[in-house]
Amino acid sequence: MSRFTGRDAVAGAAVLVSLFALLPLGFVIWITVQIGWQTASALVFRPRVGELLVNTLLLGASTIPIAIALAVTLAWLTERSDLRGARIWSWLAVAPLGVPAFVHSYAWVSVVPSMGGLSAGVLISVLAYFPFLYLPVSAQLRRLDPALEDVAASLGLSPSRVFFRVVLPQLRLAILGGALLVGLHLLAEYGLYAMIQFDTFSTAIVDQFQSSYNGPAANMLGGVLVVACLLLLGLEALLRGRERYARVGSGAARPATRIRLGRTTLLWLMVPSATAALSLGVPLVTLARWLAIGGAGVWPLDSIAGALGQTLGLALFGAVLTSLLALPMAWLSVRAPGRLQRLLEACHYYVGALPGVVVALALVTITVRVALPLYQTMATLLAAYALMFLPRALVGLRASIAQAPVELERAAMALGRTPFKAIWQITLRLSAPGVAASMALVALGITTELTATLMLAPSGTVTLSTRFWSATNDIDYARAAPYALMMVLLALPLTLLLHFQSRRSIGQ
Repeated sequence: MSRFTGRDAVAGAAVLVSLFALLPLGFVIWITVQIGWQTASALVFRPRVGELLVNTLLLGASTIPIAIALAVTLAWLTERSDLRGARIWSWLAVAPLGVPAFVHSYAWVSVVPSMGGLSAGVLISVLAYFPFLYLPVSAQLRRLDPALEDVAASLGLSPSRVFFRVVLPQLRLAILGGALLVGLHLLAEYGLYAMIQFDTFSTAIVDQFQSSYNGPAANMLGGVLVVACLLLLGLEALLRGRERYARVGSGAARPATRIRLGRTTLLWLMVPSATAALSLGVPLVTLARWLAIGGAGVWPLDSIAGALGQTLGLALFGAVLTSLLALPMAWLSVRAPGRLQRLLEACHYYVGALPGVVVALALVTITVRVALPLYQTMATLLAAYALMFLPRALVGLRASIAQAPVELERAAMALGRTPFKAIWQITLRLSAPGVAASMALVALGITTELTATLMLAPSGTVTLSTRFWSATNDIDYARAAPYALMMVLLALPLTLLLHFQSRRSIGQ
């Protein structure tokens, strides 16, 4: 009976968090109903929305295929060829994740001030987001059993035909998953495209919000963006299909034989070299240049220390809050899987696909119309962070709880401890390293978050990202450099951790 009551309590908490996660979607539906279909359709079906939709489609159709080609090529070179320094090139292919997308844009605009439009957006987007594809594709390549490739080669297929007919189809899930992440970031990103003056739904929503403060036009653009995100999720699920990719049979898979590049080594070496130079060299050299130009004058220690302190404080509190909210669902998904668990888990995950600008709009509307005292307060800002990064916390916590023996948890409950005390005192202690890594992922996201912070932060709140953005808006790139450098220094260690974890997961 106690087990049932305990599970019931955890499920109830997970339901409450799921309802909280549904706020952005409920906001879109509520606003549409409130303003009426005629007004809503007039705001949605207008030339401006058509322009934004064309820009979005062109950006995605250009960026995603290029990013796929680059990531697959780099993954093949570092995992399947005898390229020297493959481990170093592998880390350098992941490291661009440590540079916020708007810092990439800042660096390129500093080098080429006239840079702008679709071509600039595609270039910078590929350099900023291709690691989201490289990570899963390289990991999948390491897991593939080369037996099928050996059979294809024995039938007379050339190495290139073996790759396209045997290897590439097995990378389908990794490519689709990475492409989904890239597509969602293209929809959500604000700073990158605002800096190069390329209009997207996110930049248009922020412009509308700043000009009319939560006007119907901004809300309806947010609704269109939500629909676009849901369509992207549906398209990925449709393309993924239900094919089986697992190996079946006796024996163990062996490592693949690395292909010799021979005389073409120098030619292939240009790919990772050029990628590292453009994705890491340009931002780091640009930062060094602006810091040298600005000298000691761009290092106001009080201002930097204040922004760093508030950033770390928000990251810490946000990570703790988000992890606590994700904890019931993480426990339920491991200890009590079922239909209810799958439904609640979907509610937790979908909000991670929504752009920060939509989450911020939803909270602005709710606080202004229902809970005005909470408008532009720290509580609202932390709530936005919790919604945006809930999936990150859930993934890490679920994996950590799965590694803790359930028998110890049940014994604690049988001795009279409540489910939350048993989880807190037994399960979380045993899975502390995984919980810490999960919280670090959330904290990193909060550290570099820009859009929701700009829209929701209380007066007087300054973070590294908002200080950076304020300086770049004033075209003072030297003053912005220290804040960009701080964000990069905070983010790069985590990218190294992600790289090591991806290799450790398969014993390398």
